[in-house]
Amino acid sequence: MASQSFLSLQSFLIILCSFLAFTNAQSRNLDPPGQPQRPGIPGGFREIGNSYVSAMMLFLGTQDKVLFVDKVENNRQQINNHPAWASEWAVGTNTQRAMDVLTNSFCAGGNVLGNGTWINVGGNLGVTYASMPHPTDQTGQEGPYFNADGRDSISMLDPCDDQSCEWQLSPAPSNRRWYPTLETLEDGSIIIIGGATDGGFVNVERLDNPTYQFFPPRPNGDDPNPSIRAAIIADTLPANLYPLTWLLPSGRLFIQSNWATALLNYHDNTEERLEDIPDAVRVYPASAATVMLPLTPANNYTATILFCGGTNAQTDRWGQEDFIPVSYDASTSCVKITPDESRTYVQEESLPEARVMVSFIFLPDGKLLTLNGAARGTAGYGNQTWAVGHSYATDARLMPVIFDPDATAGSKWSTDGLSESRVPRLYHSSAVLLPDGSVMVSGSNPNPDVVFEGPYPTEYRTELWYPTWYNERRPQPRGLLAQLSYGGPSFDITLDSEDLSGNVENVKSVKVTLVRPGFSTHNINMGQRFLQLDSTYTAYAANRSATVHVNQLPPNPAVFVPGPALLFVVVNGVPSVGRMVMVGNGQIGTQPVYDVPVLKASTMVRVPAGSGDSAGGNGRGNGAGRVGVGLSCFAALVFAFGGLVFL
Repeated sequence: MASQSFLSLQSFLIILCSFLAFTNAQSRNLDPPGQPQRPGIPGGFREIGNSYVSAMMLFLGTQDKVLFVDKVENNRQQINNHPAWASEWAVGTNTQRAMDVLTNSFCAGGNVLGNGTWINVGGNLGVTYASMPHPTDQTGQEGPYFNADGRDSISMLDPCDDQSCEWQLSPAPSNRRWYPTLETLEDGSIIIIGGATDGGFVNVERLDNPTYQFFPPRPNGDDPNPSIRAAIIADTLPANLYPLTWLLPSGRLFIQSNWATALLNYHDNTEERLEDIPDAVRVYPASAATVMLPLTPANNYTATILFCGGTNAQTDRWGQEDFIPVSYDASTSCVKITPDESRTYVQEESLPEARVMVSFIFLPDGKLLTLNGAARGTAGYGNQTWAVGHSYATDARLMPVIFDPDATAGSKWSTDGLSESRVPRLYHSSAVLLPDGSVMVSGSNPNPDVVFEGPYPTEYRTELWYPTWYNERRPQPRGLLAQLSYGGPSFDITLDSEDLSGNVENVKSVKVTLVRPGFSTHNINMGQRFLQLDSTYTAYAANRSATVHVNQLPPNPAVFVPGPALLFVVVNGVPSVGRMVMVGNGQIGTQPVYDVPVLKASTMVRVPAGSGDSAGGNGRGNGAGRVGVGLSCFAALVFAFGGLVFL
């Protein structure tokens, strides 16, 4: 009987330890983030080189690699005996490589799937010089650019750090789409919305594609990739390109197009119209700054969407022969809406100066860098006599400004400590957050092909913008997880005295944040989102260290969709260097959802060192808890097997 008891104990412990080992593998700890590789210019810009291609599109593919995609044009950088229109920039070494894209990606859309694959959807006809349609070839077999028709293409990339990855064409094409919007859904698939079947400044009925599709495709009967009509797109000509779209925590899509607003239930294709947006058009080519504000425990992860700037052009004016965009002043108006709770817009604090073609970029602390754009005009270019060079906008805005959603009324906008860029960034410019908290800014090309002269030439100069805290010592938290789930067990991270700047009271300011930097094009960062994880702390006054207890994501993938994101720990306003993590299970499909534990209450332990009670050790490592589990299992197994020897 004793032998049977020990055998039962053995079996139980082996199963238990195997389970714990599996759990540990699923929630692998990352090495602590270090410090930025080089100092910055707090509040200012630094030119770091010329890009291989102009940055019409920009996204962060790995911890170190930023991907550039341009339209087909006469860039000097060559690949496979033709000008390149895509490239990869290694931030750590400040080196680049050209990449080949087979189709014309002019004014495509993009986003990232739940498994980490990026897609670039749509584009324009295969072209020759000056973006003129190629007269004899749309298959990419003839020069000078050897580019195929991109209007129905879907290009895919699995980013890498070893230069082995290349853009590949999906065998499942889209409908023809120029200026489509892409939004990742709660299962990690992507919805592709709107666009036109051919190029132009604004849309027209004969070219309109007021539909949506999914990628991967969702077959319906004999149709392998059906397109579904969206009334909000069909009803908002001509300013309905790149419709502004966000997945809401309710699972519905918020869509703003021209002056109209709707909630779309894509599961049953029903729409609910909301009130029109006030003051200005925000969608392309009015191109306001737009963003979903931070989702936090304090606001119960409720989505509020902010719009700032744009152009007050009426629907019947766009595209008319006597419509002169550069004669229109940009707007200072900011409005916001909380669509899962209210159907109406409310006024927000106005921009300090009017802007069009302006971008919002999340910083790790939840503040928004607001940059680029112009004081007059719209997006677009042409050969009209009133164009500034080819540009439909002028009077570039060079000074960035910070928007703080949590600041008191009247003080949300600030330029304190900031300085101007020297590079005008107008049509076809982009910006994206990097792991060290700086922002890469590149592009601007309101021209039909590469232009080196004139008021607004093709821009290759690439800058980094640095937050005012950039050169401060960064926290180096231990215990960050490489993969986060929806609900599930909490985890601990540890901060030592240096991380807390020698003041244990700073633990009260700690925030653990997730940022999806998004796919940047045309002053939209498709998929950009910010979420603060729920956390409490146990702090140790004796050695000024702390353990931060962190819940994983809310048990609702629509709040923050699956896929790669940057994880930061912010102490007293200064973030750690971000680490790229996987949110969800790394697959496309229904995401597992788990219960959310109740975190222990925040506690400040003030027991003097040497009193016999724990004072938090040396503040080094959540890994200790998981290692402890392994050692406990090992000891238990030794005991169990050893016990058999003495029976």
